[in-house]
Amino acid sequence: MYKIFVVEDDEDIREIVLYALNSAGFETYGYETGEEFLAALSEELPSLVILDIMLPKEDGLSILKNLRNTKKTKSLPVIMLTAKNSEFDKVKGLDMGADDYISKPFSVLELIARVKTVLRRGQTDEKKKSELELAGLRIDNARREVYTGGNPVKLTFKEYELLHCLMLNAGIVMSRDKLMETVWGYDFEGETRTVDMHVKTLRKKLGESGELITTVRNVGYKLATE
Repeated sequence: MYKIFVVEDDEDIREIVLYALNSAGFETYGYETGEEFLAALSEELPSLVILDIMLPKEDGLSILKNLRNTKKTKSLPVIMLTAKNSEFDKVKGLDMGADDYISKPFSVLELIARVKTVLRRGQTDEKKKSELELAGLRIDNARREVYTGGNPVKLTFKEYELLHCLMLNAGIVMSRDKLMETVWGYDFEGETRTVDMHVKTLRKKLGESGELITTVRNVGYKLATE
């Protein structure tokens, strides 16, 4: 049975989420503060975390950042729960490593559907190749590390996901819409310029290896194999 931790300071919302997930067959635990959540996390790892952005003391984005910077929780699936509706906040959360987001108010059916989607995505990710290499550019997916010419390259969470997607599909043209769907989520509402911005920074960080990422006019990008 999947175990889910819910971090939400609003008791009414927390109880609704817990009830909905329990009814759907999940084992769930609720926490009012980040401190309570982190204490529980030190004892055991859940299958997924639902994390509210607006929390007392330490906010959800800070907690997410710490999760992604800790080896034990680097790949822990996280869905952000937020009342904020601006594209900037959604992009920020996803770039920091969130697997999905749900904006309040939301339906319990939507919540359950998104939880199941993220859990399925995690199962698929486990089956992907652990190491990929092309023309001096190498990804160690088990450690989520990138090397070019033998030197480590530090990428953001989404930059890494974008590069990993391109390397898995080396030689294949990936449309901007497909990259948005694969890297940012199947229903992310951001504009495709998000992809262009991330490709630009990714190329810069990769140095000479960045030239492997070629632009296919009016379509998208591909990772050259020659």
